[in-house]
Formats: sequence, C-alpha cells, structure tokens
Amino acid sequence: MGSLFSYIDLSLLRKYDTPGPRYTSYPTAPLFKSSFTAEDFRNEIEATNGPGIASDVSLYLHFPFCDTLCYFCGCTMLVTRDRQRLEEYNQFIKTEIDLVAHMMASNRRVVQLHWGGGTPSHLSPMQIRDVAGHTISSFTVDTDAEVSVEIDPRELTRDHLVALRESGFNRMSMGVQDFNQRVQEAVNRIQPEGLTSGVYGWARELGFQSINLDLIYGLPFQTVRTFEDTVRKIIAYDPDRIAVFNYAHVPWLKPHQKLIRQEDLPDPEEKLRILKMTIELLCSHGYEYVGMDHFAKPNDELAIAQKEKTLYRNFQGYSTKSGADLYGFGMSSISHFQNIYAQNTKKMPEYYAALRGGRLATHLGYRMTEDDQIRKYVIMRLMCDLELDTQVVEGRFGITFDEYFSSSLEALAQFVDDGLVEITDGKIAIVGAGRLLLRNIAMCFDAYLESMKKEKPIFSRTV
Repeated sequence: MGSLFSYIDLSLLRKYDTPGPRYTSYPTAPLFKSSFTAEDFRNEIEATNGPGIASDVSLYLHFPFCDTLCYFCGCTMLVTRDRQRLEEYNQFIKTEIDLVAHMMASNRRVVQLHWGGGTPSHLSPMQIRDVAGHTISSFTVDTDAEVSVEIDPRELTRDHLVALRESGFNRMSMGVQDFNQRVQEAVNRIQPEGLTSGVYGWARELGFQSINLDLIYGLPFQTVRTFEDTVRKIIAYDPDRIAVFNYAHVPWLKPHQKLIRQEDLPDPEEKLRILKMTIELLCSHGYEYVGMDHFAKPNDELAIAQKEKTLYRNFQGYSTKSGADLYGFGMSSISHFQNIYAQNTKKMPEYYAALRGGRLATHLGYRMTEDDQIRKYVIMRLMCDLELDTQVVEGRFGITFDEYFSSSLEALAQFVDDGLVEITDGKIAIVGAGRLLLRNIAMCFDAYLESMKKEKPIFSRTV
C-alpha cells in the first residue's frame, strides 16, 4: 500500500481540490425536503416492520452537549455545564426510543449501536448507564453487536469508561486532532498529551476491542514538521484505526468558525504537503488506507471488509454492517432505510415539543427514486471497494451501463487521463493517488451537483 502513495503528485491534488460532498448519503443531505413529514416517516417505519421483516438494525444516538466549544467543530452541538439540561435531554431521547421501539418488529436484531455528538462522554457515568440500559432493554441487541462511542478525553474519568464497558460498548473513537500546543490554543481545545495517553491506557486496560484516534489536518499554524510530530506519537500508541480528517472551514455554515483566522490556516500547498506526509508515514508503519480519511491495520474489520467487498458507508463513516436499516435518535439525527431518509429537527425546543405530543421529531426527509438507487449503489461501491463491476450494475438494475452513465463516463475521462482511474472491459478501478480523490470521482455520478451550485459553496473542499 505504501508504494501507491510514494509518488503522490501534489499538482494533481491541487487540480482537483474543489468543494464536494462526502457522500455519507446519496442523495446528499442538502436535498432533503420539509415536504417529507413525521407522518411519512411513521408510515415508512410501520410498512418496513410488517410480518416477515427480519433485516438487521443499526441505531445511532446523538448527544449534542459539550463542555467547551472547539472552534473547528462542524457538528450539531451545544455548550453547557448544566447537568440538568443533559438529564432533560436524556429523558426525551428515551421517549423517542420508546416511540420507535413500539413500532419495530420484535424479531429484528440490532447489530450496530453508535453514540455520537457533541460529546457522549459529557454524560455522567450514571447517565451513560441509564440511557444505554434503556436502549438495550428496548431492542434485541445481538450478542456480537458493534457498540461504539465517540469520546473527548477532557473531563473524562476512568468511571466513564467503566460505565461504557459495563453497558456493552466495545469500540471507542477518541478525538486528538493535534498535540501541538499552539494549534490547540488556536482552536480552543487544550488537551495535553499526558491526558490522552492516560485515557488511552484505561481503554486498553478495560478491554475495548477497537480504538480509533481522530486527527485533523488543515488547522491553524500546522506545518509538515509539527504535524509529523503528532502523527509519529499517534503511531506509537498503536491504535487499531486512525482517522485523519480534512478541516472543513465553512464559517458561512458554522459561524463560530470565524473565531479561526483565515490567515492562520496553512496555505493550500502546505496543507497538501501535510496530507502527503501523513499518508506516506502511516502506510510505511503498517496501516492500510481504507479511503476517505480512514486508516486501519490489515487485520482490522474495516480493512478485511474492504478486501471482501462488504464495506459500507453511512452517516458515521465507513462501516462493516451493510444492509442494516439505520434508525437515528436525538436532535439532528438521520435515519435511512429502504427508499427514505428522515432527519430530526436541529432545534431542541422543536424536538422536545414533538415528543411531548407523542410525535416523531422528523423535520426533513427524502424519498429516493429508482435513479437515486442506481447512483447510490455505484457511488457506494466505488468509495468502498475502490472499483466497480459495471456488469453487476447492469444485472442488478436492468440498464446498459455505458448508455445510462454516458455523461458520467465523459466526466471521468480526465481522471483516466491523469492515471487516477482505469477503465477496462466491464470494470472501473480507482488506482494510485486516485484513492485520495474518491469524493471527486464519485461526483462524476452525482445527478444533482449542477443544480445545487450557489453563490456560497455548501460543501467542504475535497483535499
């Protein structure tokens, strides 16, 4: 894997560095509509939980609260130290769980459960046990389910991790971002290395099966030299997975990002050099580049799933649980199954009001067309398998691939010319540094991009 990136051409990355979707869904979230109502979502839940329904289930719980504001944050979050606000929210998320669980077929198994935020670890150990216990008692959770949580080591105690383990959590993702103190101060996230090391040690001691560490490149004052120091320290921890995200500077969408001065950000050339260094360093130390910011050890489930072509992508990133219907709980969370997406309101008063009235908190949604299904499949397989068998697509959907995707193939031609994609009889393969441009390649198959162009971009840059 390392040899694929030993000759990364920065001029190519520069050429394709444009705004674009991350394709955690297709169609993408900006296309969700308010005409899809809570009643539509309720009807869809009931229709997909009738007799004989036995497909697996994935659950996502969103906890929006944090202790402090990280200036780079792009999540739906609220800063509070009022423990009563957390308790009130927990009661409502349990009410939402009750509402949905009552409509779900009893024979359906939960194979994946994920807590995100915000910061789920901002809950107290008692609150963790309360919400997790309520969730587990409301659904049939598989004995070998993937149960994961995002944590912030700041304000965390060992008791938090004990509560998570005793509640069935077996995977953990911890935010690090950067160990450099100047960078931490610039983004208002002071996290000493000793603190990170201590929490990581507790997690290993308590037996979390898989630990992921998150980094972000493109933050203020980062250079190749300073970020290399952070990456080498992360490698020394020996985590199972490492995620290296591209900082999305979108102050028009997230006004608090205006607290980060544009002039303090690394220039595009330095940012590309940081990316190149990071990939080559991680791959030279035994990590495989899964795609879209994610690295994993060769024996990790993600790397194995990619080789076996069973990798999947959803709103939490890459997943090994393809085919599971996703049910989201909490404000802003998104559900997806069959032909629909349904997103809860991002406003807490509206979320509470809906549940007080015994209603689902759906604010936006989308019902997929047949064309959406075809394009979603193509984009998903390219981003997960790094190749596509066009004959499989033809057999699955009853189309002639070259005719159906004639304009997409024209758009793809520049990637072929640049040695990033190879097209042979019946196969499209992403090769070499093309793996760094999965978003750009997927954009060739997106039917909505042109109609979504506005004065201000709605997507982050791809590199």
